[in-house]
Amino acid sequence: MFQNYLKVAWRNLLRHKVFSGINIIGLAIGMAACLLILQYVAFELSYDNFHSKGDRIYRVRQDRYNEGKLSTEWVSGAYAAGNSFKDAYDEIEDYVKIVGTGSVVAAAADGEQMKVEKVYYASQAFFSIFSYPLIAGDARTALLEPNTVALSESVARKLFGTTNPLGKTLRINREQVVKVTGVYKDFGMNSHLKADLLRSYATFIKNMGADNNPETAWQWDGCLTYLLLRPGTNPQALEAKFPAVVDRLAGADHKKYHSAAIYTLQPLRDIHLYSHYLGETEPNGDGKTVYLLLAIAFFIVVIAWVNYVNLATARAISRAREVGVRKAVGSQRSQLMGQFMLESFLLNSLAVVLALVLVLITIPVFNNLSGQQLSLSLLGSGRFWLALLILFVVGVFFSGLYPAFVLSGLRPVTVLKGRMVNTRQGILLRKGLVVFQFVASLFLLVGTMAVFRQIEFMRQQTLGLSIDQTLVIRPPIISNDSTYLQQMKAFKDEVSRQSAIKSITASTSIPGDAVGWNAGGIRIKGTDESRGKQYRVIGVDYDYLDAYGLRLLAGRNFARDFGTDPKAVVFNKMALQQLGFLQPKEAIGKEIDFWGETFTIVGVVDNFHQQSLREAYEPLILRLIPDVRGYFSVKIAPAEADRTIATVRTAWNQFFPGNPFDFFFLDAHFADQYRADQRFGQVFGFFTGLAILVACLGLFGLASFTTTQRTKEIGIRKVLGASISEILRLLYKEFAQLVVIAFAIATPLAWFAVTRWRESYAFRADLNGWLFIMPFIAVLAIALLTVSFQSIKAALMDPVKSLRSE
Repeated sequence: MFQNYLKVAWRNLLRHKVFSGINIIGLAIGMAACLLILQYVAFELSYDNFHSKGDRIYRVRQDRYNEGKLSTEWVSGAYAAGNSFKDAYDEIEDYVKIVGTGSVVAAAADGEQMKVEKVYYASQAFFSIFSYPLIAGDARTALLEPNTVALSESVARKLFGTTNPLGKTLRINREQVVKVTGVYKDFGMNSHLKADLLRSYATFIKNMGADNNPETAWQWDGCLTYLLLRPGTNPQALEAKFPAVVDRLAGADHKKYHSAAIYTLQPLRDIHLYSHYLGETEPNGDGKTVYLLLAIAFFIVVIAWVNYVNLATARAISRAREVGVRKAVGSQRSQLMGQFMLESFLLNSLAVVLALVLVLITIPVFNNLSGQQLSLSLLGSGRFWLALLILFVVGVFFSGLYPAFVLSGLRPVTVLKGRMVNTRQGILLRKGLVVFQFVASLFLLVGTMAVFRQIEFMRQQTLGLSIDQTLVIRPPIISNDSTYLQQMKAFKDEVSRQSAIKSITASTSIPGDAVGWNAGGIRIKGTDESRGKQYRVIGVDYDYLDAYGLRLLAGRNFARDFGTDPKAVVFNKMALQQLGFLQPKEAIGKEIDFWGETFTIVGVVDNFHQQSLREAYEPLILRLIPDVRGYFSVKIAPAEADRTIATVRTAWNQFFPGNPFDFFFLDAHFADQYRADQRFGQVFGFFTGLAILVACLGLFGLASFTTTQRTKEIGIRKVLGASISEILRLLYKEFAQLVVIAFAIATPLAWFAVTRWRESYAFRADLNGWLFIMPFIAVLAIALLTVSFQSIKAALMDPVKSLRSE
């Protein structure tokens, strides 16, 4: 019997090649898209899942308040937090402190040296708390002593080749000699923290000196603290106890400045998707984006299944006699359902094979869109095959069960007498499913347009400063404190002599990066200390304002002619308002208290976008530091860029020998902030296109069947004088009505979703009616074009042939 079912299913599939092809291609596209998205989502959700104690590891995050108003949201906090909390609460089993230290130049004993980018100080418990495997060394002691380091496997190989580096020495920045006490495997891509070299936290304490003990510092921010909680600890209950310790140890300072520091616990495994604060170790993902893409995957595969249900139930009339004959000769309903479920099984099996081929073909395209690096190795992943199996099993039952139930329930007496007609319930179901497809397509299309509109809006807005044709050189790592000012001046003078160089300036921060210098307690001289506020500070030289084209609202630029200017600052408009002034002129000449020193406000500049338009304007202070150690921004002429870069490189090697010439162009660096949004838009748009394609495949099949069923009706209407345009209008009307209904349903849903999505952007594109009307027109046009082939063919058919149709 099974062999008979299989033979009938195969013959039926071959007999109706168009419908079978539509179903197979639609299901294959849906499965392939779903599999690709699931791999992307699985990778995003896998961040930090490899830590064996990960469910008990929490990062301590800090929020600072001034006069009850939130001023800074940090991922790092006070240096004293970790050890103070550990001493106070038994619920904490251990802790680790991590402090970023920027790039270093490391040199092996034989003179081999390299620039190491991601370098951190880490305390002793690092390898005991986290599951970063050590290849060599003892996890308990690798970071215990001062002047010790642990290297990643790749850095160790570059510095020492195949020689065992354990016990060997390195020279850091030509100054400090350290001993290698550990080698660890390179951190995986799915880790929120990536380190090429780890220096012991004991080294950091030693370098700070006896007078600056970070272990008791509650006003120094910048230390990442991770706690390992004991099994069974309630993190919310523990978090609620933190204010008591903070108040006991730092309350006096907080009351003095009318400030507060609130500490919260972040689960380690939530950091990548749900943490976007100041001081992140790298740009994180977005949980909303991940789950939205998961919803798209669901939409696409459901649309494909809906196509199968629609076409199978629509063809119930053509298969009615087959069912009637089978029932008349004794077939049971369960046997008929088995036959139709077998057809679904066969069709889904072919779709799975095609889906696998599509996945392998489209992996490079998907990688380019998403920024991930999926490869053929995913075929060896158990999760991939599990996802495929689930899709297959659910697809077989979801797409096959209802058509099997409908077809097996037909009455033999009725169908054998030729009285089988489409029921009202069946017609409404098919229309409802088509409306669902259009709703999903419209929703996704509106979302795609909203994403690209927002990205384009941000990229086209005036930033308030000039970043074009700007070559940025990363700060020198190796330098002599006593001669740095002379080195810097000589380098700038040499570069400025070149005709292709318009200007050169140095600063601690550059546009496109968050300002890392956060200063609290700044107030007008003579006012109460409680009036102190927090500001972001950029250390700049004399040429910064002119080089970046900042617009002065009042006052003047920094000038070498004024001997007092090393004690001068320039505020932006937002900082001015926070200080309490309404007009820029009011602030000129006012003195401020900056950490016990007196500075004079000499100028006020208009607000400018230090970061992307996702971020609001921040209160910024530009502080003059003539020998500022930071980035060099070189404005160059557009012609002969390669020759100009070579000239700048020569000067750099002359005045900063031993420092790598590491440069980039600022406009590309600034645009990198939008890369995640762009990739999301591209992925969203790609899969939206696939969803619409799958929906159109089903619509084409349904239109083909509908026009076939109405062939006689069309012939009669033509005989009675109906024109071709009237026939087409009649056929188009049904599908156009469904699109209109879908538009009415999709518009409020899309408006709500887009509104919520835009909340994370400080500066937003307008949300106008065209954002919804254009997708409606597009989907309506696509739908009518899809049904046009069959509709025009039916309308042009000779009435004589139409009336002979059975």
